[in-house]
Amino acid sequence: MKKLILAIGLFTLSISSNVYAQQSGVKRIDLQRHNIEAAGYETIQARIELEPGTAVGMHSHPGEEVIYVLEGRFEYQIEGEKPVILSVGEVLFIPAGKNHSAKNIGETKACELATYIVKKDRPLLLFKK
Repeated sequence: MKKLILAIGLFTLSISSNVYAQQSGVKRIDLQRHNIEAAGYETIQARIELEPGTAVGMHSHPGEEVIYVLEGRFEYQIEGEKPVILSVGEVLFIPAGKNHSAKNIGETKACELATYIVKKDRPLLLFKK
C-alpha cells in the first residue's frame, strides 16, 4: 500500500512540474511536499525561475500561495487588483483560488520561492480559460 501511495504521489508531483515545464522560459524545481495536520491539505514548496520577459498567465491554486522573491524583479497581477512589482527579499500572499499572473520584468533571470498550502489530490495549477 505504501508503494502505491508513493507512486501516486510521485506521479502527481511530476504532473505539476510538467505544467510549468511546458512553458518556454519557465523552470520549476519542486523542493518539498508534506501532509499537514489540517485534514485534506498539504504544503508544497518550489523554486520558480523565469527568463527575462517571460510570463506565467492567469492561473489559480486550490489553496493559498506565499511568494518570496529570491532573484530579479517580478510583476504580479492578482485579478481585480492593481499590479504589484516585487524585488529580492519582498513577499506576496495570494488567497486560495484567486487568479493571478507573474512576469519577469527585469533583464536577468528572476526566481521566487513559492510555498503552497493546498487541498490534496487536486491539480496544483489551473489556468484561467
